Amino acid sequence: MSNLKIAIQGVPGSFHHQVALANFGEETEILPFNTFELVAKSVATGDADFAVMAIENSIAGAILPNYELIDRYELTIRDEFYLPIAHQLMALPGQKIEDIHEVRSHPMALLQCKSFFAQYPDIILKDDVDTAAVAKQIATEKWTGIGAIASSIAAEIYGLEIIGKNIQTVQSNFTRFIILQSQKETNPSNPNKASIKVTIQNNKGGLAKLLTLMSDNDLDLSKIQSIPVIQKPWEYAFFMDTVFEDYVKFKQTMIEIQKRFGEVKIFGEYISRK
Repeated sequence: MSNLKIAIQGVPGSFHHQVALANFGEETEILPFNTFELVAKSVATGDADFAVMAIENSIAGAILPNYELIDRYELTIRDEFYLPIAHQLMALPGQKIEDIHEVRSHPMALLQCKSFFAQYPDIILKDDVDTAAVAKQIATEKWTGIGAIASSIAAEIYGLEIIGKNIQTVQSNFTRFIILQSQKETNPSNPNKASIKVTIQNNKGGLAKLLTLMSDNDLDLSKIQSIPVIQKPWEYAFFMDTVFEDYVKFKQTMIEIQKRFGEVKIFGEYISRK
């Protein structure tokens, strides 16, 4: 797989970078982008073979805009990857936490470390595009008084000193990443998980009936997110992850949902890694 091009959001040392190397190998060509939008677009246009994209965190919840990107760019979920997340507070060597007046990182990382910074109310927290990108900028610009939340690998790559170890609120902290591709036909031989979108009208009891149908057909709903359909007032799209044992029954259920409730779009059928 050394010739594959893998799109990620972030720079070397980011969590996306770690997942890409773990999935595709150390010799893989990494294409870094500043935004998830550009990551999705690179796969859709064929500039990248696959993409790694964070989709939810066990503390901070779902990254809902990324579902919309998968939908809009007609991407397929090929696989998933659960990465244990350990956040480190880092700065230029020789500084202590008392010297830090500002900390920058990705909004999700800041959210996952709120309890730690409650102890330091004078530190200003600022959103940035990526965890490792902040670490890189601190090292390049020789910023003093500014810290980054990133991985220990990022600290090693950019020569920063860790001044706060494992500062995430919950120590058992995982982020679920998905592996994306543009092809629709390549699925594992025995998938037991699927990501789907169902669009239904806001009829009385509609969602409850939909969920009952899925349960009756042995589809275990592991995640559900809703967003309004902008072009169709009072209709809602539900992004769902469902786990199942019987693939044939899953496909039959999708057909029945399409007939009874509305549009069904399958983003991917793959093997659950949890």
